[in-house]
Amino acid sequence: MTILRRAGTPLDGSNPALLTGYGGYGNSRRPGFDADRRILLDRGFVIAVANLRGRRRVRRRLAPPGESHRKQNVFDDFLACAEELIAAGYTNPMRLAIEGGSNGGLLMGAALTQRPGLFRAVVAHVGIFDMLRVEGTPNGLFNTTEFGSVKDPEQFRALHAYSPYHRVADGTAFPAVLFLTGKNDPRVDPWQSRKMVARLQAATSCGAPVLLRTSAHSGHGIGSPLSERAAQEADVVASSWTGSASPTAPPNGGDAPPAGVNRGGTLLRPGLAEPKRHGGREEA
Repeated sequence: MTILRRAGTPLDGSNPALLTGYGGYGNSRRPGFDADRRILLDRGFVIAVANLRGRRRVRRRLAPPGESHRKQNVFDDFLACAEELIAAGYTNPMRLAIEGGSNGGLLMGAALTQRPGLFRAVVAHVGIFDMLRVEGTPNGLFNTTEFGSVKDPEQFRALHAYSPYHRVADGTAFPAVLFLTGKNDPRVDPWQSRKMVARLQAATSCGAPVLLRTSAHSGHGIGSPLSERAAQEADVVASSWTGSASPTAPPNGGDAPPAGVNRGGTLLRPGLAEPKRHGGREEA
């Protein structure tokens, strides 16, 4: 795990922190420069990158691999990183946010459902959450080398055991959640995020927001216009900041949705009205 903090940051467990990870397709997510993180660093955040095991040959010599029916190894690595940040005094569960996209979105879903009390905020970009049905999507067969196949009994049991959608338990106090998806995503179908958000909204027992940010002008993140990337990043930073930087912020316990959110739990950009409905359809 790579940890970045400003000089003089106290290790007293009081700092807001953001932990990110990916953990798949041979990508261990090596540390690199990201100007967007400067916004959080300037506000006292600790930034951590979990270097998770995957399919690389060098990783096989060090630890059991983390693909197919052994995918839980990746989730265990990520949870261990979160626990280490807390044990070492970098942060505490009420000030820890996590973020990941695509395969890292699956990682967020697994962490969220397996250890909901370990985090204050979760941000997942274009993630896979129903692992039993992803194989039947247009891009699903390609992913069986990474996740395994529901057609193999052993792999089916492993998929069902960690599938985030199937791990959501009613009455659980889930942390604040922001899922992002694009209407034109050719790799991960948008229904994955929509379905997961609906399930979480129905199951959570606390007032922390569970939000879906959906865009008609983006896909899997590659090639998105600058304006769309900037708008997404603004919402992500706001979600991380609101969720983890203010440990005494009261949850939204009233009947009305939080500002900028429609009653279906969809995040609205500032200045946008709620969609108008015409015969069951929505239009901006």
